[in-house]
Amino acid sequence: MEKIPFNKPFLTGDETKYIEQAVKNGKLSGNGEFTQRCQKWYRERYGFKKTLLTTSCTDALEMCAMLADIKPGDEVIIPSYTFVSTALAFVREGAKIIFADSQEDNPNIDASKVEQLITERTKAIVPVHYAGVACDMNELRRIARKHNLLLIEDAAQAVDSHYINPETGKKEPLGTIGELSAFSFHETKNIIAGEGGLLGINDEQFIRRSEIIWEKGTNRAEFFRGEVNKYGWVDCGSSFLPSEVIAAFLWAQFEHIDTIQSRRKEIWDIYHKNIAPLAQEGYFKMPQIPAYAENNAHMFYIVCNSLEERTALIKHLKENNILAVSHYLSLHKSEFYKDSHWGGELPNCDRFADTLLRLPLYYELSNENIYYICECIYKFFKP
Repeated sequence: MEKIPFNKPFLTGDETKYIEQAVKNGKLSGNGEFTQRCQKWYRERYGFKKTLLTTSCTDALEMCAMLADIKPGDEVIIPSYTFVSTALAFVREGAKIIFADSQEDNPNIDASKVEQLITERTKAIVPVHYAGVACDMNELRRIARKHNLLLIEDAAQAVDSHYINPETGKKEPLGTIGELSAFSFHETKNIIAGEGGLLGINDEQFIRRSEIIWEKGTNRAEFFRGEVNKYGWVDCGSSFLPSEVIAAFLWAQFEHIDTIQSRRKEIWDIYHKNIAPLAQEGYFKMPQIPAYAENNAHMFYIVCNSLEERTALIKHLKENNILAVSHYLSLHKSEFYKDSHWGGELPNCDRFADTLLRLPLYYELSNENIYYICECIYKFFKP
């Protein structure tokens, strides 16, 4: 059997055509034709008030922290089971991170335990939609409004996924619920640009300043729209704009998003159907998708019963030319932040850190290879 990687970036075939077009346009720096095309498409498809492409999701999160006017000593609540960027963006502004535990049956933040973490210094709640599956947004929205806090969605993995509001039945695109949100187009995501991200803005009070921060602290965007006679340095900011090459690549992906999503969901469903009997017998747990959440097939994972079992399964799959990988380590136990952690143990985060295993999932993964992976998993648990 050929080696099966964990991930393989999918190209639609139009990426180089659009990159060549961007080069011929003679505009390679940020905010050209393809940048504006991508931003308009994403804003209109999902209903944002404004969208800005960034060089990464990390940059989009850093813009969120700046827009939230985080000051040294302010507290920000995030899940411990997440990528470092979720915390780092706010740490850079001087925030104290308050880590929350995951749900027992889902890596997402446990909304029922968030309110007890709020103090007079709390400024924002930052839920992470793990695997593109929505957090309990009605509860988080209720808490944020009650305590006058910003709700900032880390939607890095949540492109084209929705929250199904239990009260209204309405499907709300992830990233459009909080005041601000951040998305990733890293090569491991559903829609890719190699590196790249997007800032979503849902509160008009942040629109003008977001452009200034995006344009290195200048009002350059207003100048090019003819709204001011000259532009200059008016605020803090950085070089958050991606080049037109990245935007041109991304546009080819946006054009094929429905095809990409359809195939990824097919792959997810094949996995689920074929190894569900093992989960029913207690060999491991399957992804739990709440009734209020949609599945965008960003990831297929299983939760083993112990660290030792996961280690052995990874080894077994590797011996059969399959690369399956673990995911995050709990941030509250990280070398960088463990001495600053406020609060007690976060057992669910630690359990997912020890036992969650991600299986290969990419557009070109063949059905034959999916069945082979499932067969190898069966042979591990039932030799």
